[in-house]
Order: sequence, then C-alpha cells, then structure tokens
Amino acid sequence: MHRGIAIFTLDEGKCPRWLFERMVKLGREIVSVLIYEYGPDEFIKRISNPVWFQTLGTVLAFDWNASGLTTVLTAALKEAVRGREKELGIFICGGKGKTSRKTPEEIKNWGERLSLPGGVVSNLIYNSRMSAKVDSSLIQDGFQIYHHSFFFSKSGVWTVVQQGMNTTLGRARRYHWHSADIKELICEPHTGIVSDVKTKTLDLTSKISEKNRNISLELIQKGTRQELLKDLEILNKHFSKISQTISFKNKQGELFTFLNLEDQEFHTHPVLKENFLKNKYLFKILDKLFYEKPENYEKLLATEGVGPKTIRALSLVAEVIYGASPSYKDPARYSFAFGGKDATPYPVDKKTYDESILILKKAVLQARLDFFEKRNIIKKIEK
Repeated sequence: MHRGIAIFTLDEGKCPRWLFERMVKLGREIVSVLIYEYGPDEFIKRISNPVWFQTLGTVLAFDWNASGLTTVLTAALKEAVRGREKELGIFICGGKGKTSRKTPEEIKNWGERLSLPGGVVSNLIYNSRMSAKVDSSLIQDGFQIYHHSFFFSKSGVWTVVQQGMNTTLGRARRYHWHSADIKELICEPHTGIVSDVKTKTLDLTSKISEKNRNISLELIQKGTRQELLKDLEILNKHFSKISQTISFKNKQGELFTFLNLEDQEFHTHPVLKENFLKNKYLFKILDKLFYEKPENYEKLLATEGVGPKTIRALSLVAEVIYGASPSYKDPARYSFAFGGKDATPYPVDKKTYDESILILKKAVLQARLDFFEKRNIIKKIEK
C-alpha cells in the first residue's frame, strides 16, 4: 500500500463560486484529454493514487493543504463530466455528507441507463458500501467518514476516495481504493491512506490482525451468546479497576499483564470507559450474528447493523481472552511535503515523477484554453 502524509486542516466555509466554476472548466478539458490519450480505466486508476489525486486538485487551483481539496475536486470532476459520462466512459457517484448516502442509488441509476448486468451493478454497490464499512469499522483511528465518492468505468473498474474528519484535532484523513489492487476487501485493501497526524489506531485490516479476525469470527460461528457475554463480563470486571497493573489468566492459562492500559494501546478507544454489557443495541446485533452465523469475516462485517462497537467488542475478547493481538499501528504515514530527496521515507521515483509532469503538461496544452491560462497552469505544474 502507498502511504503518505499531507497537511489536511479541517476547513470551514465553501469554495468560492468563481473558483469552483474555473475548476469545472479546467477539469473538463484535462479529463477529456487524459481519457482520449489513456482511456477511462487508466483515468480511474490514476484517481486512486493519492499523490496524483492531490496533484490534480492543485493544478485545478485549490489549496494543496486543505481538506476541501478532496470534496471540492470530486464535486468539480462530477460536474465537469456531467452530460458526457457515456461519451467519456467514466461515472462519478456520491460526494460529501448527505450526497455520500446517495451513492448506491446513483450507481443503480447508471446501471439501468447503461444496461449493465444486474450482477455487475450489485457488485459495484457492494464494494462501495464495504469500503465505507471497512474504513469506519476495521480502521478505528478517530476519524469519522463524511465524504464518499465512487468512480467507475463501463468495464467495471472502480476507485473509492473517501475522507474522514477528527474535529478534536481539526484534521482530515483521506482513504483511497482501487479494484485492481484488492485481493481481499478486509485485508490491506488501500492504495493509500493520507493524513498529517498519527493516532492510536485499531487496524483490523492489517495482516498482523489476521488471527484476531479469525477468532472474532469463531466467537460467532462456534460460540454462544452466553459465552460471549461471560467474556465481556470478565473484560468489564478487570478494566473497571483503576489499578496501574491488571493481571489475569486467559482460557489457555497464559498470564496477561497490562501496565497503564488507559494511556497506551487503548488511547483512542479506551475500554476503561466502555461498558459493552449495558449496550442493548449491541446485544441485538450479536443475536443477529449468532442466528445468521456468517461464513467468513467479510460477511460478518457486511451484516446490517454491524459497526465499530460490535467489531471492537469481538476484537477485544479475541485479544484479551484468547491472546490474539490485533495491530495498533496507524496505517497512515510518510509525507508528501517532507523527505524524498534524501531517500526518506523512500527514494524519489524520478521516472514516474517526470512522466506525471509530462502527462499533465500534455493534457493542458491540448485543452481548449486561451494561451495565457495555459501558460500559467504550465508554470504551476513545473513548480
């Protein structure tokens, strides 16, 4: 997975109308040239690259370090291709806030207009919904998803770009997906996660978390509601203590000792303040899971009503009672703004870097824009 850090301050207010209209106009020209040169599938792939997406937003004149780049760029591209979707072969659904919840309906509408097979449409809708569930439930990093956009082509290639906010930190975080890079929706599916701050994160998409996922599934498949509640009661009993050291044996007879637990691994989601036993909605969802017995972890996550709290409860039982530790390492790291020339965190890929500049220059030169506007844009790209 490509990982990066960019300074995304959580912005307030709206993009000025004059700027948005300019972004739509310029975006229409650049998208048209890029699709003519490389095809719709390649354009969808490039959108999944967080660096390329960031660059495109900057070329279209938005602030490079603002959270609004994600939402405004997506809206501008959606408006830029409006009425030409079939001609260009790309379709953009979703957006910010309430618009994000219309994504399944928009995908379905395009499926009908394009006469796509029902199975293809259902698969696109499923992938859209699951990407949102994964980033809100399996990556518990303190960022709440508020923007979800789904790009796809006639051939079924798709990309997801979604963004979460952390109002306490005043920061945003962006998550990128691409269909061609995904082997499993629940295991390291991202092409990139970008943010400027690290948090204590429960990352159940990590390969390190595989055992934790497997045991969480077994708790539902082979266990009973009574057994799980008993395990949760053990957690509640021990974590409610204020002592600096908590020790007890798990079901395998292994001694577990936690030191200053509230300030370490559970900093983002402190179990010391969480009483699963008093959550009636959680019991309702668990009853549903025990009844349906999902055959794999992905289907467990896909079950209606399953969210961060259900996943967290199962994960904690799997970790503390059965010794299957998940990953608490934040998957967002590296920097767009710093490093590179000194090979930290990685050497600059000069070939790809120069190629990207040439592609954008070519797109601008072929766009139907006046000479002075083209010149100004080329200068920006060269910087």
